Amino acid sequence: ELRNIRITDTIIKFKVKKSERKLYAYFGDTFKVFKISLGASPIGHKIKQGDHKTPEGTYFISFKNPKSRGYKSLKLSYPNAEDKKRAAALKVSPGGDICIHGLWWDTQDPKTHWKDDWTEGCLAVNNQEIDEIYAHTYLKTPISILP
Repeated sequence: ELRNIRITDTIIKFKVKKSERKLYAYFGDTFKVFKISLGASPIGHKIKQGDHKTPEGTYFISFKNPKSRGYKSLKLSYPNAEDKKRAAALKVSPGGDICIHGLWWDTQDPKTHWKDDWTEGCLAVNNQEIDEIYAHTYLKTPISILP
């Protein structure tokens, strides 16, 4: 169930439940839930560049981009050491540039974009939502991504 509240304080952590297509933003003593789009091939952990999977594991916000393609974005620290090691063993690039971001196209409906998994591995919310999340997120904020 979505909670119709505004984020009023610094986000202290994020949790993603991929199977539910939900991003939980924790702040103060409460949280807000956002419906999200995932990578176009959402089941399983990201292994390599181009697999259209959203990674699973624990990361943190490593960069804030106010002018990214997805309107605004919060870059995740993917790939971590484990991701790099796995990719090296498979002789593939782990990929990168995994972000929480807004919408890419004017044709996307901000109310229903989440019904399709359309990203290349990122977590997408609508532009109004990324504005709210972006304003309350700082570097090093942890994010746990669960299957």
